[in-house]
Amino acid sequence: MESKSTFGQADDNRVRILDTTKILEVKCSDISGSEFTQFCMNNSLITDVSATNVKISDANLSDLEIEGAQLGGAFIHNIGMPPVGHPMYNPEARQRPLKFENCDLNGSTITNCDLSNVQITDCNLNGFMIEGIAVEDLLKAYKAR
Repeated sequence: MESKSTFGQADDNRVRILDTTKILEVKCSDISGSEFTQFCMNNSLITDVSATNVKISDANLSDLEIEGAQLGGAFIHNIGMPPVGHPMYNPEARQRPLKFENCDLNGSTITNCDLSNVQITDCNLNGFMIEGIAVEDLLKAYKAR
């Protein structure tokens, strides 16, 4: 496919890459304010990056791996298979499990989430509450019976 890349005037820092297939190598660059819409970046690597206030929506992030990242203040919501009414809804589809390992989630809130079949192992549960009940107390009572 022919590249329809366009470059602006000398005072315009905007580069447009439209309707083409390209491999971009972006290094030691500030691309703040950039917009990426309807694009594919499968098998890409993003490393040593500052991406504060980035929003990702309507994305397939299956098999995404985030490692060594600071996510303080992150708002992760509406994650899973498309809901009833969505054009891609499939009542037979099931979300593949997510894995959180060696994560600092202290002070976090989990609300209105399907936690069926979730396993929590080798975790610090100090102050961990479910429906206002301390999990440590529940485990002590369970072990004492």
